[in-house]
Amino acid sequence: MMKNFLLKLSLIVVLLLSIRTVSANVSLVVLGDSLSAGYGLSSEQTWVAELDNRWQKTHPNFNIINASISGETTTGGLRRLEGILQRHQPDALFIELGGNDGLRGFNLNTVRSNLKQIIDKARAENVEVALSQVMVPPNYGQRFAQQFTDLYKEVAEQEDVRLIPFFMEPLIEESSDYVQDDGIHPTAEAQPKIADFLEPYLLDLMQKAK
Repeated sequence: MMKNFLLKLSLIVVLLLSIRTVSANVSLVVLGDSLSAGYGLSSEQTWVAELDNRWQKTHPNFNIINASISGETTTGGLRRLEGILQRHQPDALFIELGGNDGLRGFNLNTVRSNLKQIIDKARAENVEVALSQVMVPPNYGQRFAQQFTDLYKEVAEQEDVRLIPFFMEPLIEESSDYVQDDGIHPTAEAQPKIADFLEPYLLDLMQKAK
C-alpha cells in the first residue's frame, strides 16, 4: 500500500514539474516582411534563426517563431494575425512591417491604422508588443520619407509600445557588403549583425512577457 502511494506521489511530482517547465517557456513571434523572412537566403540563415540558435544555449526557455513573409504588408500582417495568435499563443510580438507599404506608396493613414489594430489585437490576448521603426529610401522624396518615419514614432507613443530602431540603418552605413545588390535586403553576412543589434531589445521584451 505504501509503495503504491509513493509511486503515485512520484508520478504527480513529475507531472507537476513538467507542467511547470512548459509554463516557464516564453515565446516570441516575429511578424515581419522580407527583411526578417530572409529574402534570397535559406530560413536557417536569417537573423531570427541566429537568435534562436543563441537562445537555445543561453535562454533555453525562450522560443522564437518567425511568422515573416517576403512581400508582406501591414494589411497582410493584420489579416494573418488572428491565425498566428491562435496557432502559436505567443507571449510577445515583434512587429517589423510597413516597408512594402511605403515602397508601394500606400496611404499612410492605412498603414497607421493597420499597425494600431495589430497592436490592439495582440494586447487583447495579453501579448507584449514591440514595434520596429521602418524607413523608406530617400529617393521616394524627403517629405514622404520623413512622414513615414514619423508615423512609427506616433504609433509607438500613442499605443505606448517600445519602438526599436530600424536595424537596416547601421548596416547600410557600415558596409555595402551587408546589403544585397538590390540595395534593400540584408545579406547572409549581415544576419549575425542584425541579431547583435536586436537581441538586447528583444530580450527586454521577453523579460516583460515572462
